[in-house]
Amino acid sequence: MAGATDSREPVVVVIYHSGYGHTQRMAQAVAAGAGAELIAIDGEGNLPAGGWEALAAADAIIMGSPTYMGSVSWQFKKFADASSKPWYTESWKDKLFAGFTNSSAPNGDKSSTLIYLFTLAMQHGGIWVSQGIPPSNSKAAQRNDPNFLGSYSGAMAHSPSDAGAGEMAQGDLETARSFGERVAEVAGRFSR
Repeated sequence: MAGATDSREPVVVVIYHSGYGHTQRMAQAVAAGAGAELIAIDGEGNLPAGGWEALAAADAIIMGSPTYMGSVSWQFKKFADASSKPWYTESWKDKLFAGFTNSSAPNGDKSSTLIYLFTLAMQHGGIWVSQGIPPSNSKAAQRNDPNFLGSYSGAMAHSPSDAGAGEMAQGDLETARSFGERVAEVAGRFSR
């Protein structure tokens, strides 16, 4: 048909490591918003069978790690180092990338983790997708408002050290879901 465009649904993958379940809940919320496949990095820093193939087929890769000691977990770092194989062949070049993190303090140096994820994406020749949600920064703002922690570069969550994953702030999970939705929408524009 003349004038018709061939469009397809973008393939979005969420790759993450979670130490105590909080980052996993964030990953699940991001994936729900993006309609994405979840790939968990295990406790030894390894991907499940088919993980590398799923990343190769993705239009967008959303990366997540808890913030430990001002950066990603060692398990995520092991994955990042292993991604030198697709780096050598530039097979992730021009894919969309985005990132998210959780820590036990309201600041907790989460920005350092997001910068690490951004740098990894740039080394692969990727295109970064920002948070896209303005911060809730008025006097009337409440803890469960979207983007209460005020991040522009990716999604952030704060989980007190004595709070289980089931106690995460609903606003942080909604921010993560909206973030996933945004990445999928941007990926849809690129896949047309």
